Amino acid sequence: MLGLPLAVASFTTTVAGVSAGLGSAVAFVGLPVLAATAAASRHLADLERVALPGVLGHPVARPSYAPAPEGAGWFRRAMNPLTSGQAWMDLLYGIIALPFSLAAFVLTAVWWAGAVAGLTFPIYGWAIARIPGAGEGLQWLGLPDTPTMFVVVTTAVGALFALTLVPVVRIAALLKASVAQVLLTRAAYLPEKPAATPEQEPALLAA
Repeated sequence: MLGLPLAVASFTTTVAGVSAGLGSAVAFVGLPVLAATAAASRHLADLERVALPGVLGHPVARPSYAPAPEGAGWFRRAMNPLTSGQAWMDLLYGIIALPFSLAAFVLTAVWWAGAVAGLTFPIYGWAIARIPGAGEGLQWLGLPDTPTMFVVVTTAVGALFALTLVPVVRIAALLKASVAQVLLTRAAYLPEKPAATPEQEPALLAA
C-alpha cells in the first residue's frame, strides 16, 4: 500500500520534468531539466530496488550508471544522467508504474476492508439487518430474509476475504514488483559489451 504514494511521486516528477524539458529543449533550457528529471528518477528507482527483495524473496542487483568522464566540463557533467541507458528505463518506469501501483493498492485495500468489516459484522450488523430491505439479496440465494441469516452470511463473506487475504495481497505485491524487476534491475544481469580496442575504434566509427 505504501507503493502508491511513491508511484504518484515518480509519475508526477517524471511527467512534469519530461514535459517541461522537451517543451523547452529547442532553446537548450530543457536539457538541464531533462537531466535533473533523470537524476530524480534514479533516486526514486533506488527506493523501489530497496523494496524489491522483500517481495521477491531474493536480492536484486542495481544496474550501473555511466559516470562523467574525467576532466569533463560542467555541461557534460550536468548532462551525464541522460547518458546511461538505465536512466531512460527509470523514466519509463516512473510513468507506467502508476496504473500497476493503483491496481495493487485497490486490490489490497478492498480485501483488507472486506476482511475487517466482515469479521466484525456480528458486533454492529444487527442494527443494519433491521433496516428494511437490507437482506433482500439473500432471497436470490434461496436463503430466508432474516436478520440472523443476514449477519451469518455477511460474516462468512468476511471470513472468505480473511482466508484469501494473504495470497491476494501477495499477488498484488508481485504485480507491481514484476514490472519494477524488469525495468529497474534487468540491465544489471545483461552481459557487458567488451570495450573496443584501439584497432577496432576506426571500424566502429565507420559503422
